[in-house]
Order: sequence, then structure tokens, then C-alpha cells
Amino acid sequence: MTQHDLDVLDEIQRRVLWLATRIVDAANHDRATGDGVKVGGHQASSASLVTAMTALWFAHLDAEDRVAVKPHASPVFHAVQYLLGNLDRSYLPRLRARGGLQSYPSRTKDPDEVDFSTGSVGLGAAAPLFAAATRRYVDAHFGARPHSRFVALIGDAELDEGNIWEAVADPATTGLGNVMWLVDFNRQSLDRVVPGIRINQWRGQFEAAGWHVVEVKYGRRLAEAYARPGGAALRDWIDAMPNEQYQSLFGLAGPVLRKQFLDGAPAEVGAFVEGIDDEDLGPLVTDLGGHDLQAMLDAYVQCDAVTDRPSVVFAYTVKGWGLPIAGNPRNHSALLSSEQVDTLRAAQGLTAETEWDRLDPASPAGIQAGARREALSRAPRERALGVTVPESTGVRATKPISTQEVFGRVLVDLARDREVGRYLVTTAPDVATSTNLAGFINKTGVFAPTEQRSWTEDRMLRWIQSPAGQHIELGISEMNLFLLLGQLGLSWDLSGQPLLPVGTVYDPFVLRGLDAFLYGTYSGSRFVVAGTPSGITLAPEGGAHQSTITASVGLELPGVTFVEPAYAATLDWLLCDALGQIAGGSAPAATAAPAEDGAYYFRLSTRPLDQAPFEAARARLGDAVLHRVAGAYRLVDAHQAYPHLADAPVVQLAASGAVLPEVLAAAAELADEGIAAHVVDVTSLDRLYRAWQRTLRQGVRTATVPSVPGALRSAFADRVPVVTVHDAASHAMAWLGSAVGAPAVPLGVDEFGQSGSVSELYELHDLLPGSIVNAALAAIALR
Repeated sequence: MTQHDLDVLDEIQRRVLWLATRIVDAANHDRATGDGVKVGGHQASSASLVTAMTALWFAHLDAEDRVAVKPHASPVFHAVQYLLGNLDRSYLPRLRARGGLQSYPSRTKDPDEVDFSTGSVGLGAAAPLFAAATRRYVDAHFGARPHSRFVALIGDAELDEGNIWEAVADPATTGLGNVMWLVDFNRQSLDRVVPGIRINQWRGQFEAAGWHVVEVKYGRRLAEAYARPGGAALRDWIDAMPNEQYQSLFGLAGPVLRKQFLDGAPAEVGAFVEGIDDEDLGPLVTDLGGHDLQAMLDAYVQCDAVTDRPSVVFAYTVKGWGLPIAGNPRNHSALLSSEQVDTLRAAQGLTAETEWDRLDPASPAGIQAGARREALSRAPRERALGVTVPESTGVRATKPISTQEVFGRVLVDLARDREVGRYLVTTAPDVATSTNLAGFINKTGVFAPTEQRSWTEDRMLRWIQSPAGQHIELGISEMNLFLLLGQLGLSWDLSGQPLLPVGTVYDPFVLRGLDAFLYGTYSGSRFVVAGTPSGITLAPEGGAHQSTITASVGLELPGVTFVEPAYAATLDWLLCDALGQIAGGSAPAATAAPAEDGAYYFRLSTRPLDQAPFEAARARLGDAVLHRVAGAYRLVDAHQAYPHLADAPVVQLAASGAVLPEVLAAAAELADEGIAAHVVDVTSLDRLYRAWQRTLRQGVRTATVPSVPGALRSAFADRVPVVTVHDAASHAMAWLGSAVGAPAVPLGVDEFGQSGSVSELYELHDLLPGSIVNAALAAIALR
């Protein structure tokens, strides 16, 4: 770039710095919240990335590139978008306000276009890596999309997060030459100036994983000084200086800075700087490459030239660059005073009346901003896939079968569907075969960027690896599973191709990937994940492999529909329904609820269940009724099954999944004792709960008596005592008593499991028929 171009970019970055700083200042000083809670913001953490982000958006990025912005740099991102004309001025004073700019970049809540949500550190860094892996898959299956670079701007402290290194090391992310991570190497974390510098360790870890590493340590002034006679001594001293000592220089000036800088320095360094004026010494020795526009642009070009592996740039910066709090050990959440803001405004040549103005469109900086806006504009993307997923695959079971086995069968059947099958993509963290994906893999193959020779013959699993494969195998990392699912579920936006992503994982280990699961759903991603096997029904495996709280997690996660079917046909309908919702076409009839927008979590089991009870209910109710089930249906109607109990006491036994055989046996025992026990199969606690909450909230907001939602009304037609039975924490279903308006006795698993048989463990946790009968008698007594 010419010096003129750099001068224009420098003017832009100074305006970006001002706007980012003022955005935080306005949120804290101009807006009264009335609640006494600090609004906060990160003026210093934003400032350290101003140069890097100005260089990216105003001189380097293309429209198809996708960028994840460091959470604490969100004010810089919004300032950039405002100067590009992509954000209305009214939002600038509304950081962290309702309906305003979010604290951290959010795909679903910010008014300007955000590529990747960030906030939970480490996840936003890894997301572009998995988005690039998704793009590689899309290009191989549907033809090359316009070239995109996937960029992550991350804080150096984020490299302490373990999921970073899980993502870097996974074979599924190797060879992605369109990925660049830019590390804001300001050597400060939230609490402190980091003692020592770990650059050698981190460089080694990235290089060992096959990454291209670039360091941008010095600006032009220091580079020129090093080239002069004696400059090598200056470089050696700056490199060897303790980090804390170097950081302290940013708060000093004049003779005080000179003294601090030379404390402990060799005599050659003192001699070299002797001829440098006090006012010039500070800007020289603090001239870091991360604040040199040309140095940053050169680094980006270096990364573009390396196309066979990901790149990482370590940009040496100072936290609080350009602000009076630069380098202060406690500047992470520090706010400039009103006087300091006034001084900064005046230095920009702005007034209170012009402080929010964009760049003069007739000025060189304004012309550059206008040109970049045009260069970065994007066409709208279509989320709908445009295919119709069948209502069911017609799976049939003439003998006892588990939901895990049915899950695998349904996927294989869908893979045979010419319209739907090509869009299915599965993934698993080294558990594909043990979660019953083997049939799908045999049908579609494993994805690899190039053809891979198979050296073994396995009749049960034909692990053919090629660019045509539709299963992406991961290493043992549940975080990577949910990060990849999240990006596969956003492929319609980030890669211009909607997909139908399905992942599997052992149910207890959903919790190990929970942060990434939440991240994906917060970002608006749509996918199916099956947690299987689940619960203490996985009896011999012991407590370490028995999930108890995952049902509660599925119920409580926003943007997730939790499903736990017991029978083959219901699983078939519900899985097809979920994929149909993701495809974005007309909703299949398997749900009477409003169209859902989010992910689906299926909790499945390896316990084979007799399908006869469902087939009896099917004959009684008919497929048309069952297809409209929105969370639960009456599996056994006691008055129809036992007509002689028409005037008997009534209780309702509600259950999900693997425990239904015990519940059915308990209902039969209760009938022998003269009690009519309806059995309700709860296929989705989530849908029932949401239906109940919708009516309650409507009543609260309109000051009217809440109605009983149709889903509850049809499944629990009588307001009679309820017993809930669940191979999960008992509280996950306990709310049904309140929803039905009757006494409830919840049975479940509220302690860690252990090894044993199913019957032995069910006995320990009161899930055998005898305990269910006693719970029913107790519920009736409570009435």
C-alpha cells in the first residue's frame, strides 16, 4: 500500500477507536438504567484490535469471507459496521440495552449481520474452523461455492480454553487452507498482566498440528531501528524484557519511561537510545506490529498464500491502545472518565453535535468506506432446503426392538430417498458404530477430502473414505461434535447450502459438550442429535456411563426440542418430523404444535421393547390421531381396557422411554386391585411443557384464567392423581402434577448409578412395577 492509502486507513482506524470507546461510554454514562447494576463494557479490550479489524474490513476482506469477532471487541465490530453503512445510528448509544447492541456479537440478536456468535470464550474461535470443514464438505458434494476465508479474531487468554486445542488437533479440521486465526496477543487477561510469554509453547502446538504460524511483533519504526548499527541489542533487550516491565511502559512518558525501560538493560541498549529524544523514545519502544496497518496487511497476505493448511497470526498488541488506560494491569473493565472522553473527542476534531457522524463521504476516508461497503455486500441466503421429508419411513418391528436400533434403520431408509438422502450428513466423536450409524455409513461412506485406500475388510462396517462420503468422523471430543453440528446447521448461511445434519453421542457425554451445544442453539443452528444409550437402563456399564440429568438439560435448553420416544413408529414419525422442520418445507403432520425453529435432541435407549402395546394403541386411536401427537398420548385407556373399573378410583401413570414396560405391568397390577390406571406415553416433555407455559403466560399477560392446552387435555383427560416414571432425574417430569392440576408422585433416578442388571437398578431407584403401584396408591391418598 502507498503511504497515502495507509494515511486513509489510519484516519479510519482513529474514528473506529473513537466510536468503539464512545459506544461503551454512552452505555455507562448517558443512559440511566434505574436498577443500580453496572452496564460495563470493554474499552481497553476493544482498542487492542482496532488496527487488525480496520485492516480487515477496510482493505482485505471479500464479501464471501466470514469472521468471528473476539467477544470483548464487539464495540469495534459495531463501529466498523456503522462506518460501512450497515448499522443505523440509533443503535450506537444502545449497547447492552433492550433491543440494542448485544454485549457480545450475536447472530440472532444483533441488528447488524454477525457471522458467528461469540461470548463463551474459545467457542467463537473454533466455530470458523468447523465452518470451513463444512464448506469443504459442501464443495465436495454440491459443487464449489465462491471462495471464502474463515477468520477468527481471538484473545490470547482464549488459548487457555481446552476446546481450542481439541478443535486444532481433530483430523476433521486438517488441511483447511482458507482458515486464519488472528490472536490478539496483548499479554493481559481479565485479572492481570500475564507473567511471562507463552508464545514459544503456543507456536509449537500449532506447528505440531500442521498450522502455518505468523508473528507480527514489531511495527515499522522498531523494524527500522533494529536495522541500524547497534539495533540488534535493542531487539534482544525488548525480546528478553519481562512482560510486566514492558507493559508498564505504556502508562509512562519522558524521563520516567526512559528510566523504566533501561532498568536492567545492557549498556549497549542505553548507548543506542541515548540519542533519541524523550518524546520519541516511548512511541519507538512501544511500536508493536499489531498496531501497524501495513504489518497486519502483510500478515494477511502471507496467510492467503498458504493454501494447504490453516494459519494463525500472533499480533502483538497493547490492551487499551490509543487510550489513556493503555497497558494498565487493571484496565480490562475500566472505563474512561468523562474528562478523558472529552479529550479524546476533541483530538478527533469532533464535537458533541458531530461525535456520532460517519466519515465525510466526499473525503478519502469516506470514499474508501463507501467502496468497501459495496465490495462487502452480500446477497440474501435461502434457509429452506426445498425438499419434502416423508412423514415416516414406515419402519416396522415384529419383535422387541430398541429406539437406538430404530434410529439407525430410519436413517438408512431416509438415505435411500433420492430427494432427501443426498442432504443427510452424520457425525460422531468416535462412537458411530456403537450408536448405530453403521448402516448409514455402509450406505453412504465416510467423508474424506481425497480418496483413501481401505486396508481391512469388515463385512459389518465398510469404512469407505472418499469425497462422496456423508459421515464425518471426529476424534473423541464432544465439544467438537457440537461445534461441527452447529456449523453444519448454519451451512445454508455460511456456505449457501442447507443440509440435514445428524449427530450421535453417548447420552451421558452430552454434558461434556454442553457449552458447544448451547453455543450452536444460541446461534440459531438447526440439527438433530441423538444421545444414546441413556439412563441406568444401560445397567452393566455403571454410573460413569449412566445419564440422569440429561433429560432436564434437554427440557431446559432454549432453541432445542427434547424428544424421548419409546416405540419404533413414534420415533420414525418424530425423527422425520424433526428433519422436515429443519428442511424448512411444510411441517409434516407429526406435530400439532407451531413450527419449531431450532435443534432436536433425541434421548434413546438400547433396551428392546415389545411393540405390541403401541400397536394396540394404534389400532384404538388410528395413525391420523397419533400423527398429530404433540408430546404425549394415552397408550392405555383403563376404562376401555378394563370396562369393569368404570366406577373405580383413577390414576394416571406418565412415562417416557425405556421404563414403559414396568409402567404397563404396574397398570395391570392396579387393575387387579380395583384401580383404573391410564398409561400416558410422553414422547416429548419439551412440547408438553411449552404448550403449558404458553397458556400460563397468556393468562398472566392478559389477566385471564389460563386454559388447558390441547396436548395436555387430550393425553390427561381426567384431573386425577399422577405418577411420573422416568429413567432420569425425577424432577424432570414432576411439573406434570401442576400442569394437570392434581397430586403427583414423581419417580426417577436421583442418585449416581452403579453396575447391575436392569431389574436390580430399577429396584434401587423404585422403578419396578411394585414401587409404581405403591406410588399410585400414595397419589390417590394425597387426593
